[in-house]
Amino acid sequence: MTSLPPRPLWAGRSLALVGIVLVAFNLRTAVASLSPILGQLEAEVPLAPAVVGFLGMLPPLCYALFGILTPMVAKRLGLEVTLIIALVALSLGLAGRGLVGSALWLVVASAVTFAAIGVGNVLLPPLVKRYFPDRIGLVTTIYVTAMSISTFTPPLIAVPVADAAGWRVSLGEWALVAAISLVPWIAMLVHPRARAVEALPEEADPGLLRYAVRSPLAWSLTIVFAVSGFNAYAAFAWLPTILHDIAGVSPAEAGALLSLYAAMGLPAGLLVPLLASRYGKVGLLVTIAVATFVVGYLGLLLVPGSATWLWVALAGIGPLLFPLALVLINLRTRTHAGAVALSGFVQSGGYLIVAVGPLVVGLLHEATGGWTWPILFLLASAVPAAIAGAVVARPRYLEDEHSLVR
Repeated sequence: MTSLPPRPLWAGRSLALVGIVLVAFNLRTAVASLSPILGQLEAEVPLAPAVVGFLGMLPPLCYALFGILTPMVAKRLGLEVTLIIALVALSLGLAGRGLVGSALWLVVASAVTFAAIGVGNVLLPPLVKRYFPDRIGLVTTIYVTAMSISTFTPPLIAVPVADAAGWRVSLGEWALVAAISLVPWIAMLVHPRARAVEALPEEADPGLLRYAVRSPLAWSLTIVFAVSGFNAYAAFAWLPTILHDIAGVSPAEAGALLSLYAAMGLPAGLLVPLLASRYGKVGLLVTIAVATFVVGYLGLLLVPGSATWLWVALAGIGPLLFPLALVLINLRTRTHAGAVALSGFVQSGGYLIVAVGPLVVGLLHEATGGWTWPILFLLASAVPAAIAGAVVARPRYLEDEHSLVR
């Protein structure tokens, strides 16, 4: 592995840093901007309940599919060109959602949008490794924070913008942000000197993505990633209803508690990548995540009406496994080509599991008529997270595993 001495963050790579942050900010706006104004949209464009449900499952399904395809495309076209194509598609998809005239149009535009986001999900970790191999923890922290901000910003402004200018503007305005994100990457493509960095050499074998299917490291990291997303998506789908039914909280209070759950991701995004990369505290972070999952869910099971905010906050700390998985994609590979392969495998497999999380919780609730078994199911997910976390906590590299089996 090529060791590069740390140098100033902006030195010779300011466009790359701005580009990475802008892309990260675009990775959650499409998901978070639709639901607050769905009622206004449906007043003009009727949507069947099945369509609304499908739109809810569409993001992780697209992320999974394009997590598989992106490494193959990036190998042929390069990271930057692949990202530019994805950003163009993202801009068109977001604009198309603002021009929607039918349910089919909305589904197609959303599919294009989430496909492009799926590509961006996979490419960001290897782009960090390519341009900032000496600052992986810091830059991962910056872009995960940008993703967190892009999660809670759209719901805050969606309704006011829709009331002032209409739901089409509220939904389509994010296309402008996506288009702006193209600027630094096109500039680097047009002016190669602007992207001059001491990048890591491309030492990875083309068979790395195929090998990932047999890699204990890749599978363990996929489980860590999936447990985080599985719990988060289930919480966003069901937590207000669960809290209303088991703790008797009002709808307004349930919404505030869901915001508390989401807000726990911001400090995690700030701290986890630095603690993992600079201090190597991967095992400690996995332990904290597993413990908070267990205590939070046990609190909701046993004493839901007492200190409800505390149990929700603890359950919200558990998904710190998400930024941990993102930074480990870089820390457990030697080259940015290896990071592309590991990122594609982890995110494609992980999002397939994530997609069924809300569905399984809903089916268990329907089958049992209560929330005890759904919460126990979420609690049980801490077990595979602990086992897989023990594997990823040990320093090892995907390329080294691959070389041993060839």
